[in-house]
Amino acid sequence: MPQIDTATLIIIVCNVLFSLKGFNDFSFFEKYKFNIAGIRRGEQIRMFTSGFLHVDFTHLLFNMLTLYFFAPLVIGPLGVFKFVLIYVAGLVVGNLLSLYFHKDEYHYSAVGASGAVMAVLYAAIMFYPMEEFYLYFAIPIKAWILGVLYLLYSVWGMKKRIGNIGHDAHIGGAVAGYALTIAFVPSLLQTSLWIVGVLAAPIILLFILHKLGKI
Repeated sequence: MPQIDTATLIIIVCNVLFSLKGFNDFSFFEKYKFNIAGIRRGEQIRMFTSGFLHVDFTHLLFNMLTLYFFAPLVIGPLGVFKFVLIYVAGLVVGNLLSLYFHKDEYHYSAVGASGAVMAVLYAAIMFYPMEEFYLYFAIPIKAWILGVLYLLYSVWGMKKRIGNIGHDAHIGGAVAGYALTIAFVPSLLQTSLWIVGVLAAPIILLFILHKLGKI
């Protein structure tokens, strides 16, 4: 089991406490969730607070477990401060992308730390692309393959509007993690150019599909 850093622990505790409050207080949940109508009324705080709310315990557990396992892979090479920057940037950019794609859907709402966690996941993969993880705790898969497949699924999910999932937030988070990791460690463009290129592919695909009016 990876050793948990204080910053990761604080983030997890904040997510748990905020989410538990939301589970038991409907008005609190409604006030702080991501909602297009609320944001366009000037309630920009939702762009941040929604990243600490979750739909249910399973949603919360999945995000926090992912953060727990991948955070050390980012803190190791970058340090705590840059790790926190990546987490917060993933949260904000993920919600900004959701706002961009759903700006005219006043009913659209979302919650969850998925964008922030995706930023951490993508950053970790850039440092350890050949690390092996277990999908659903049973299927071994290389980190870079996991990252690409998950983001391709998110692009497909956006296109098909599959499930009650913020696919655009996942992609926005990945973009933030990808860009900041390269900004913090530009030597990756020399030492790991192949992974930089491969992980960019789903992001480029989204850009192309959007330009073609497919998303």
